Amino acid sequence: MRKPLVAGNWKMNGSRAKINVLVKGLIDGMKKVGDVDVLLCPPYVYIPAVEQLIHGSDILLGAQDVAKEEVGAFTGEVSVSMLKDSDCSYVIIGHSERRAYYGDTDEIIAKKFAAAIEGGVTPILCVGELLEEREAGVTEEVVSKQLHAVLDHVGVKAFEKAVIAYEPVWAIGTGLTATPAQAQDVHASIRALIAKEDEAAAQKIRILYGGSVKAANAKDIFSQPDIDGGLIGGASLAADEFIHICEAAG
Repeated sequence: MRKPLVAGNWKMNGSRAKINVLVKGLIDGMKKVGDVDVLLCPPYVYIPAVEQLIHGSDILLGAQDVAKEEVGAFTGEVSVSMLKDSDCSYVIIGHSERRAYYGDTDEIIAKKFAAAIEGGVTPILCVGELLEEREAGVTEEVVSKQLHAVLDHVGVKAFEKAVIAYEPVWAIGTGLTATPAQAQDVHASIRALIAKEDEAAAQKIRILYGGSVKAANAKDIFSQPDIDGGLIGGASLAADEFIHICEAAG
């Protein structure tokens, strides 16, 4: 039985004052959440503040991206060892915004994934298709290519220490959401792709759904057999909304 994971990706949002209120609200609401891993991924500059606020709670800490390099003259970058030194146990890799705005290619993402695995931080690998790709009926081909770029680089065994997040790009921040059946179909295809390489890894890996998940639709989405939780954007910035989503996962 895979334990659900609900991760809040705060993106480039927040201030010290807002984070204090948000995290305290989440800690207060955790008593209503069942057997679910709850993860927060704040901007880099707020990782230490969040680390202090969640100390002693069951909330986990992660980051939104990481460098493929470990040390050196890479101005503005943050390495896996730095994340681990800040008590981050997870890191998001390959988010569609990183792919679209910052030139993260499949090759770069594979190297970041490998760095995370080697450094002992769990990567959350994001995959997903554009609207025109969905309409052209090539969703599975697009997702398969993104996954194989990493599989071919690190091997399937690395996925036993990883998480996958399926995020249809057309549903991120748009208010549009894949139907539970649409999301399940892609999640099942992802698990089947991993199973071709290693059945045990396929059954172990958690596959999250992301894309305008809200309290109102979370229960229907999370009830699907191959959906193991969510990677939540905007809704993770409101304590009550995020707690309701976490409850739905449980």
